[in-house]
Amino acid sequence: MTPNLRMVRDIAVAARVTVVAALALALCSLLAGAQGPVEEPTLRVDVRLVSVFVNVTDQNGGIIGGLDKENFRITEDGRPQTVAIFERQSELPLNITLAIDTSGSVHKDLSEEIAAARRFVHSILRPQDQMSVIEFSTKVRELTGFTNKPGQIDRALGQLRSDFATALYEAIDTASDRLSRRQGRKILLVISDGDNTVKGISYDDALESALRSETMIYSLIDVPIAASAGRNLGGEHALITLAEQTGGKHFYVDAGGLDQAFAQVSQDLRTQYLLGYYPHNQEPGRHFHRIQVTVPRAAANQFNIRHKTGYFDDTPAGSDAR
Repeated sequence: MTPNLRMVRDIAVAARVTVVAALALALCSLLAGAQGPVEEPTLRVDVRLVSVFVNVTDQNGGIIGGLDKENFRITEDGRPQTVAIFERQSELPLNITLAIDTSGSVHKDLSEEIAAARRFVHSILRPQDQMSVIEFSTKVRELTGFTNKPGQIDRALGQLRSDFATALYEAIDTASDRLSRRQGRKILLVISDGDNTVKGISYDDALESALRSETMIYSLIDVPIAASAGRNLGGEHALITLAEQTGGKHFYVDAGGLDQAFAQVSQDLRTQYLLGYYPHNQEPGRHFHRIQVTVPRAAANQFNIRHKTGYFDDTPAGSDAR
């Protein structure tokens, strides 16, 4: 295990370490009368490692490998930060939740989705990785918790059942909450047409949950008949922006099918840079801190750089990320 990887695991991404130093002062009473309580000042220092997973591609989608720490520049709220942790290809464990839409609008593709998902599971899981499966339609239902056993995931995929409505945002909120308790990279694969029809959890709620849990969303968009008058372009846009905001990516299932989309997700996860920094010179009063990663040596628009847009601190939720 590399020192950087060990450091990341020990610190546990996004953990807070509080150092409390108590300074006890005592007065020797050589001088008469000097008695009374002595205050013990407390020094509190908060240190947080912010981890940012970054994918760099050229304008044709080709992967840009071989970059070094010095090639990257990272800012938080426009203020330069120092990269303390760097890995050219992250080997951190993958925690993947596969969320499958089983509502009526995508029922026609359910058998194909199950078969492709099974092939993906067997191809991507390493000994250190874990996967869970949830389905969502009228309600969100977990079919299996996190496991490294492909057979258990196969059985869970065989339990998918269709219903009428689509609780997409509730599924993202639920999956993000469960992923938040995991260590390593947190990935949510959503297979859906994006048509949320259940009230309660909003788009903003779902996005905030994903960002707070540091979950990367990969949207596999199952498009209904392209010329259909009922096609929900708003739902597709929601899936696209959720992926963009969290550092993931979107794919259209009809372009090469689910197997091709899963293969692209796998490649994406295998070629991520890891940048970690300890925030300094933060702007006070912010609930949401915006992150920007650039490669200064590159010409304008030469590279496409994908990463999460920012992170929430531990203060009560605000609306800065909206």
